[in-house]
Amino acid sequence: MSEATAAQRPPEPDWLATTAEELIAYRDAENRFRASSAARAFTGDPDPGAVIEWQELALPGRKLPVRVYRPTARDGAVLPLVLHVHGGGFVGTAVQSDWVNSHLAAQLPAVVVSVEHRLLAPDSPLSDAVDDGWDALRHLVRDAEQWGIDPARAAVFGESCGALISALAAIRAKEQHLPLQAQVLVNPAVDVTDTMLDFASVTEHAHTPTLTVPVLRLFQRLAVPPGTDRHALSPLHAGDLTGLAPALVVVPTHDPLADHGRRYAERLRAAGVLERLTEYPGAGHAFLSIPRVAQQAEAARAEILEFLRTSLTGPLREQHRDAADRP
Repeated sequence: MSEATAAQRPPEPDWLATTAEELIAYRDAENRFRASSAARAFTGDPDPGAVIEWQELALPGRKLPVRVYRPTARDGAVLPLVLHVHGGGFVGTAVQSDWVNSHLAAQLPAVVVSVEHRLLAPDSPLSDAVDDGWDALRHLVRDAEQWGIDPARAAVFGESCGALISALAAIRAKEQHLPLQAQVLVNPAVDVTDTMLDFASVTEHAHTPTLTVPVLRLFQRLAVPPGTDRHALSPLHAGDLTGLAPALVVVPTHDPLADHGRRYAERLRAAGVLERLTEYPGAGHAFLSIPRVAQQAEAARAEILEFLRTSLTGPLREQHRDAADRP
């Protein structure tokens, strides 16, 4: 297929009537676009100070592609790990996040690993993607020396559905005593139960350019098929949030999911978790992935960089570590 053909963005299907075959065809075409040079007009150029390459993780029963970002200037230093999970749910690729991840790798500096998780489909529910996020984090921390990372300086960072996966990974990390110093949740979806759409922001921003209610309904249907424990896949309904890694919750105000982020930040605060909620007025869902279009993406990227730098190398890291060491 020529670059010109690959760069053509496919028309959106009828989200509520699309068949499984039509959804997969759309996803393949859309992801080709998102990975094309033409998409850089929206997604931005990578930082030249980072080297980007695809690698594979050998996980239980499967091999998982990951997109790895490392600073170009390598002096042999052991670096922090930032595990990133892209948004999209049933569509999306790690390539769409090259702009933010390459800048984090070059400027923190850190090893940033973006998980090409299994996308939602009739035969691939949300639990598969959640397992991909957790298994990738556990694998990288376990094999830290091979990756040149410090297992005591790890963070998770996710966008939209990827933020849900990251939030659940942070919860599991606490339960499994895996050291985690920070979590960054950008326009997070944190509720896939029957109340997913019962928020004022969903009603107020039901049909935005980057996310609509029909898309959310399809996402929910694919994520939690009948018989699934929806609460177990909804960070907002998790039982005990005490002791979690410090969180930065980034909320664009013109987003159907804005209240998801606000409510989760409230729960984290009530649990005594060190957290920061930042709202970006006028920004829409997925704004961090389209910096050439969304003016506030630059400010959000700078805030994420500052938060991770402090969490992984500064006073906040020491404060969180001391709290974790107390009986």
